[in-house]
Amino acid sequence: MKNTKTNIKNNWTYQEAFEIYSMPFSDLIYKAQTIHRKNFKSNEVQLSTLLSVKTGSCPEDCSYCPQSAHHNTGLKKEKLISIEKVKEAAIEAKENGSTRFCLGAAWRSPTDKDLGLVCEMIKSVSDLGLETCVTLGMLEEYQAKKLAESGLDFYNHNIDTSEEYYSKIISTRTFNDRINTIENVRKANLKVCCGGILGMGETEKDRIDMLLTLANLSVHPESVPINQLIKIPGTPLEEVKDLEPLDLVKTIALARILMPNSYVRLSAGRSDMSNSTQALAFMAGANSIFQGDVLLTANNPEKKKDNKLFKKLGMVSEKEILEKNA
Repeated sequence: MKNTKTNIKNNWTYQEAFEIYSMPFSDLIYKAQTIHRKNFKSNEVQLSTLLSVKTGSCPEDCSYCPQSAHHNTGLKKEKLISIEKVKEAAIEAKENGSTRFCLGAAWRSPTDKDLGLVCEMIKSVSDLGLETCVTLGMLEEYQAKKLAESGLDFYNHNIDTSEEYYSKIISTRTFNDRINTIENVRKANLKVCCGGILGMGETEKDRIDMLLTLANLSVHPESVPINQLIKIPGTPLEEVKDLEPLDLVKTIALARILMPNSYVRLSAGRSDMSNSTQALAFMAGANSIFQGDVLLTANNPEKKKDNKLFKKLGMVSEKEILEKNA
């Protein structure tokens, strides 16, 4: 739930962002938390659920992804699931406190036939009173408009990393392809969910540049997922060096400062994070997570574990606050 808004800046320079990122750690966290409290209720977290509706055999070669047909990860290819299964999962997600339900499909881009089926899924989820989000790969402008007409709220399309480092992670599409899809989503008046992945061998500069790309868009993404790489056996990044937890926290703090009105989601990789790391991430301005035992095809903390952590930290879900104020 948002509080008063901070003025938005869309012309950040690298030097400005670097100086913020390089502040003494306690000062950085203080600045991020101060900005967070000006724009959002403190100690409140938004819960989302992500469901894979079409798994495996993606033609893209993203180095981090177990669903790529280019990598031998042992993942079984599955067809598009039924609308009934989507509805069942959405009902369970709502009962567990999620206010947003996200659908993910392992496509380079959807066919018109598949897009029509996803639109039906969106309608069934929206009818339950949940916010809807999908991630389907690259979109043409007319496809984005069709999704908007179905009642979609958010479209997720991460830029993953900096433009400079991008080609070292993915070769089957360009960084500009990502930006073009985001622009098509905006033209359809959909909200944007866009972030990146840390721990892929990128530099500190790459992380800052990634956030600058988002912060200097004409409209900031309403949701900014910050993912920590999950090292999957069989992918090119399975042996990459572990991410330093404080680098994750500092990146989240910078995201909060550069994009004060955006939800910053602590996304993939939470199963490998300590409670202390997650606590620091929330202090740095993260105010959204994915809940559920599985995140597409990767492990995610159990709901009981999340609830225990929230209780320790004195945090409550956005849904609890909305119900209390109803």
